[in-house]
Amino acid sequence: MSEPLPYGPVELIVVSLANSEPTPAVIEALVEQVQAGSIRVLDFVVVSRGAAGEVTATEMELDALGHDVLDLAIPGLTGEEDIALLAETLANGETAAIVALELLWARTLASRLAAEGSEVVAAERIPAVVVNEIAALES
Repeated sequence: MSEPLPYGPVELIVVSLANSEPTPAVIEALVEQVQAGSIRVLDFVVVSRGAAGEVTATEMELDALGHDVLDLAIPGLTGEEDIALLAETLANGETAAIVALELLWARTLASRLAAEGSEVVAAERIPAVVVNEIAALES
């Protein structure tokens, strides 16, 4: 068997934030998933558009929040193009985050697919709100 891949699939998620930065509850949810071995946080960038339209992008230092398990594995992975695309969607006064999460649970599958010359060519995420709405209709 060939060597396992150093990284598994990465999901780049965009989150609309109600505040200027993630709340302690959001950080704790990330900590729980990291500790469970489900994900690794590779990058976390908060993008804000001020009242006058100015855009700021801040690379979060999550380990500075007292959670050493949230040390970013690949800070800077989120590209300037990703940040610019997100900034275009923000109205004045809005804040969002781009979070790059390595899906650790899928690393073994990705490694084994790669070893045989196969790969996942498409994936789609169905938002939790939608899944729960559909499930409620079925019950």
